[in-house]
Amino acid sequence: MDFRPGVEADLPGVLRLQELTLVANLGEEERKDGFVTTPFTPDQLIGLIARDGLFVAARDGNVVGYAMAAGWDYWAGRPMFDLMIARFEGIDFAGVGIDRRNSYQYGPICVERAERGKGVFLPLFEAARRGMADRYAVGTTFINKANPRSFRAHTAKAGLEVIDEFEFGGQSFWGLAFPARRP
Repeated sequence: MDFRPGVEADLPGVLRLQELTLVANLGEEERKDGFVTTPFTPDQLIGLIARDGLFVAARDGNVVGYAMAAGWDYWAGRPMFDLMIARFEGIDFAGVGIDRRNSYQYGPICVERAERGKGVFLPLFEAARRGMADRYAVGTTFINKANPRSFRAHTAKAGLEVIDEFEFGGQSFWGLAFPARRP
């Protein structure tokens, strides 16, 4: 398994996984196995690659997982992310007051169903963390409360901590944070 920064040649695999796991495309039972909520266009993904913010897990050259991460300038103008930074700014996490300059938004992360439970999530998360560590002190994210699988993975395996809870678009979310650099 290869964990690395994403390149444009990875876009078909990323878009395929996105389609397969997008909450809008799943039935109630399928959602229990985890989902992503935010769709990205090819142009948005190219913009993310230009910011060194797309990370992939690949097996035999095929994308089996992806993670996204970028500074707040990338996410600005999208209502969910504007709400998050407005809520997170000034929250003290690990001795750092979160702001637009020292923090970034991580996620979504997606692992192909057949690869779940096989040790892909944590190395992919760590690849994204390492990719951002030189630029930021704190990583932040949100998890829909209807997605307990993702919450367990992020809190129990990756060690993220809840820093906030909020409502958006009729849904309930946890806001989480983690140190961008391993202590």
